[in-house]
Amino acid sequence: MRLETCLDSSPAYSAKLPFHPRVVISSDETMPVIERINHYQNELVAIRHDLHAHPEIGFEEVRTSNIVADLLEKWGITVHRGIGGTGVVGELKGRHDGNRRIGLRADMDALPIQEETGLPYASTAPGKMHACGHDGHTTILLGAARYLAETRDFAGTAVFVFQPAEEGLGGARAMLQDGLFKKFPCDEIYGLHNAPNRKPGRVAVFPGAAMAGADFFDFHIKGRGSHGARPNEARDPIIAAVAVAQALQTIVSRNNHPRTPLVVSVTQIHAGSAYNVIPADATISGTVRAFSDDARALVRKRMKEIAAGVAATYGVDVEVSSRDIFTVLENHPEQTEAYADVAREIVGDENLSTAVEPVMGSEDFADMLRVTPGAYCWVGHACDKPVHNPEFVFDDAIIPIGASLMARIVERRLSPSR
Repeated sequence: MRLETCLDSSPAYSAKLPFHPRVVISSDETMPVIERINHYQNELVAIRHDLHAHPEIGFEEVRTSNIVADLLEKWGITVHRGIGGTGVVGELKGRHDGNRRIGLRADMDALPIQEETGLPYASTAPGKMHACGHDGHTTILLGAARYLAETRDFAGTAVFVFQPAEEGLGGARAMLQDGLFKKFPCDEIYGLHNAPNRKPGRVAVFPGAAMAGADFFDFHIKGRGSHGARPNEARDPIIAAVAVAQALQTIVSRNNHPRTPLVVSVTQIHAGSAYNVIPADATISGTVRAFSDDARALVRKRMKEIAAGVAATYGVDVEVSSRDIFTVLENHPEQTEAYADVAREIVGDENLSTAVEPVMGSEDFADMLRVTPGAYCWVGHACDKPVHNPEFVFDDAIIPIGASLMARIVERRLSPSR
């Protein structure tokens, strides 16, 4: 198999992505997974475009989950709906005897972003967009499920986990609390994500801490409002908010060990509604990213101390709350190597990276990996915009690659001869 760049004249790519990779099967190669999935790639792309045009925010994926469940049932897969809210789980037994169970997981939710791609299948829901490629992940897993349902060349059970609400809303934890691995036990579980920052068609997977854990935080500052012309009569929450924002930056530069990765980002400041009014309240919100639970604990401690100090200095009340949103994602060594072996088969050793390159972004698949061993990989694709950008475009060329990775890991880990 080789990966090559080709001109695509479809209107979906004509403006944004004039070139993208496709999978080409050489005549002297036997690649049944890729070949079979390629055979119905156009159907998968149509599904992906439909999902993209109808994005749904976390825990609102009613339409999406119904489409997923209906397709799984059509392919003869046992379906369980409403797991963790709008989650869907499918179970498929292979045609060989076996008791092991391998899980495959994809996320389904969109983001609260107004799309600016100009695609013919752009979002029809104002303020909502699949700007992270979860429509592609869902389609990839559907492709793997369809192939496995048609061939069933494995011993044991494949478990297809379609998860809601990955984007900071706790979808994985909701499914776990709903008894995901008690109702549908898995010996191992695998996931993936598209990567527009990586070479098209290149797969990256490595053991250990791969993605950061994350907290979301809020500071609520209560002061005293006044006329803008008489600031001496106010206890200005805006000045206090600015002080909090500045002080937060010193946690990384002055409290954290220089060799310990840590990010503290203020992403929201809200206060006031008029030019001539000093408001009574202000809020500051943001996120913390780290690969160490100790580093996150340090930030929480310093935030409380900063809140107390700013309150005393400016004569305001400051309340701070911090919420553990994402666990550090840690790939398990055995399953990582298994994923890498499959990637070598699907894309070739030259298109596999096993270099340790931890990502400061977060992913709630981490919570599943805390319960069940598994691994998470990235598949590079053509796009000049990052995820979470209103102009992000998912490259449909990676659908057969991702689906083949997921299907093949089931066949390898549930091989009758294993």
